[in-house]
Amino acid sequence: MPNIAVVLREEISRLARKEIRGEMYALKKASVQYRRDIAEMKRRISDLQRRIGPLQKQVLRGAPSQAAPGETNGARFTAKGLRSQRQRLGLSAADYGKLVGVTGQTIYSWEHEIARPRRQQVARIASLRRIGKRDAQVRLEQPAPKVRQKSK
Repeated sequence: MPNIAVVLREEISRLARKEIRGEMYALKKASVQYRRDIAEMKRRISDLQRRIGPLQKQVLRGAPSQAAPGETNGARFTAKGLRSQRQRLGLSAADYGKLVGVTGQTIYSWEHEIARPRRQQVARIASLRRIGKRDAQVRLEQPAPKVRQKSK
């Protein structure tokens, strides 16, 4: 005849395993659903990022400058216009950058539509539209005004 304590312990173990199995089934089912949801969200994100790329390029190319009309007197910036103005003056990007107050690399970035100038820079570019080759050379020979550095 089996011991009552052994029988009781086995029955408790069997019921506990049954309860755990039921809980684990629900947890596994929820986990599978969460994984599906995550995979779907990842697919959506990658699809949206693929769609955003060309739109960002369009915005950078076609967006009007953010200059206030009063500040630049209605001056507009176009990369093609900047390039033709620099070539008309016969200046390198570095020399033209000295006239505007930026580096040659910045001029290159503006001409290739990688970046866009700020309002003050658009105003400086607009003021250079009226000068000729001689005046540009004279301005380049003058010492550049010192620019205040930002404190760290």
